[in-house]
Amino acid sequence: MTAIRVAGLRKSYGDQRVLDGVDLDVATGTIHALLGPNGAGKTTMVRILSTLIPADAGTASVGGFDVAAEDARVRELIGVTGQFSAVDGLLTGRENLLLMADLHHLPRKAGRAKAEALLKRFDLGEAAGKVAAQYSGGMKRRLDLAMTLVGEPRVIFLDEPTTGLDPRSRREVWDVIRELVAGGVTVFLTTQYLEEADQLAGRISVLDKGVIVAEGTADELKRLVPGGHVRLGFADAAGLAHAAAHFPGGVRDDEALTLLVEGDGGVGSLRELLDELAAAGIAAERLSVHGPDLDDVFLALTAREGAAR
Repeated sequence: MTAIRVAGLRKSYGDQRVLDGVDLDVATGTIHALLGPNGAGKTTMVRILSTLIPADAGTASVGGFDVAAEDARVRELIGVTGQFSAVDGLLTGRENLLLMADLHHLPRKAGRAKAEALLKRFDLGEAAGKVAAQYSGGMKRRLDLAMTLVGEPRVIFLDEPTTGLDPRSRREVWDVIRELVAGGVTVFLTTQYLEEADQLAGRISVLDKGVIVAEGTADELKRLVPGGHVRLGFADAAGLAHAAAHFPGGVRDDEALTLLVEGDGGVGSLRELLDELAAAGIAAERLSVHGPDLDDVFLALTAREGAAR
């Protein structure tokens, strides 16, 4: 079954086209990641699907309901956790959950029972009486997710939910997300963290400049970048430019001052590469060998897309 279906979705702000004919299907009870850099259109996609803003063209449905024509029905099905916490720092953890219960018009007894159950589920029982301003980043995120679950949504939109968290807190949130899906919830996750998409998502869509440039499982996407790769690092932009001119098929990252070139990591091929670098007068500051990962996939896809536009 399909939880989210998008066809030909378009959205512009003035002359800037943010979404440019996006097609997307998300299966029920799965985690689907929308991967892309800042400004790629991820948050705009979530805002349209959660009925916060209208699309300019195309169609979108959640749980079989059209987000434009049946927005009230969609809102009954969904929960949304944005990049920035909706937790009220002046209220305790318990009070935040009770407030959400009131907003969902739950009877007082049912609301209290729901709040206590969620505090226990998200390991917040001992901190329930403390004001949320005293919570760590990971605790606030867990409380944020708990508040999202008060209405028992069947589809949850998580818009970069671990932004700003330390690695330990990020993994705590990952565990919570996995538990939600194990309970039958569908999660649509936007992220710019490649590891996050790799760890959590059953399927990944790569969004660049408002267009889905690739989609598949993590392994399927990694196979888009054949063989192993050697990453060359340079001290300055001039060194990178010299190398990029010599290896026109390489994937260049100007911000990181690196160039990915094909290589299987074998001793023989590495020796040949080093000899070639020396003969061309290319001074690489560092070199690393690895198989393709989502970093490689994303850099390759966005580089190709950028060159084509």
